[in-house]
Amino acid sequence: MATDYYAVLGVRRDASQDEIKKAFRRLARELHPDVNPDPKTQERFKEINAAYEVLSDPQKKQVYDLGGDPLSASGGGGGGAGGFGAGFGNFSDIMDAFFGQASQRGPRSRTRRGQDAMIRLEVTLDEATFGTTKEIQVDTAVVCTTCSGEGAAPGTSAQTCDMCRGRGEVSQVTRSFLGQVMTSRPCPQCQGFGTVVPTPCPECAGDGRVRSRRTLTVKIPAGVDNGTRIQLAGEGEVGPGGGPAGDLYVEIHEKPHTVFQRRGDDLHCTVTIPMTAAALGTKVPLETLDGIEEIDIRPGTQSGQSIPLHQRGVTHLRGGGRGDLVVHVEVITPSKLDPQQEDLLRQLAKLRGEERPMGEFKPGQQGLFSRLKDAFNGR
Repeated sequence: MATDYYAVLGVRRDASQDEIKKAFRRLARELHPDVNPDPKTQERFKEINAAYEVLSDPQKKQVYDLGGDPLSASGGGGGGAGGFGAGFGNFSDIMDAFFGQASQRGPRSRTRRGQDAMIRLEVTLDEATFGTTKEIQVDTAVVCTTCSGEGAAPGTSAQTCDMCRGRGEVSQVTRSFLGQVMTSRPCPQCQGFGTVVPTPCPECAGDGRVRSRRTLTVKIPAGVDNGTRIQLAGEGEVGPGGGPAGDLYVEIHEKPHTVFQRRGDDLHCTVTIPMTAAALGTKVPLETLDGIEEIDIRPGTQSGQSIPLHQRGVTHLRGGGRGDLVVHVEVITPSKLDPQQEDLLRQLAKLRGEERPMGEFKPGQQGLFSRLKDAFNGR
């Protein structure tokens, strides 16, 4: 043997294919002509290129180990020393040498995971507070029952592509500054699948799935809010080729309530009462989510005051308990009085010494940051 290819790559004669490839990658990065343009380095690069071409091919390696010269026997004697790229199996070997990554080869599967889907579901405030169960109708892709997801018409099947012979890719040899480089691309006849379907299923046109309407039962947990999404695993679109289905997301939209306004898990409403009721006190019935409750308006209640009803709000989605129901009081001052009513109010004002009140002036209403500043300053 004129050349010891094992010595050229610096590996033992019993080195594994992985060790041979690692040694070649390391030397290729050091000696490539783009990195070291020196003529001696280029000759050295040709040597490791030829050594890798022999030792990475099981058949050529066997010929070499038996004392033969596989490059000369195959008419490629100049291949190991002629072109910089002759030892690369294809373009991905160059990528492997410089980036240390192995490209994915072989046909791609016709079966792929389906896409996720999302629908919107409206619920009432009561349903959002206490939870419920609803039935929904979903239009998604399902497995074609005619071909069971295979994509081929009944009685037929996919066949190996005669252009790429099932590899899913075709190779092309081009010349470059590296010499002859073999590049690969998806097979144009089978689109990289490695198989073709001569007779597609008439129901799904070879896709392996069809559109269908289904009815699903969705459990709505207590405490959901606008924008809450409920995930139903595996209830989305079935993938091409009858692949696994994606997930279905149900997005909650809460209908506005006629009385209550929701703020987080608290509910707010406003009750308007006449001036006399605010002064003397009264009880006002309120239809809450839990039934009718009496709101106790204490004597002397001022407009703008709030009355909290604890644990009467929305259920906390995470954790126990509920929010509060806050009732805001608005006192209505009568704008039109008949003579008798006006006389009675004048008598009341006289009894209270409020015939000509001077009024009490205070600074204008402070903003939030001003109130916080005063609180920190102890005012």
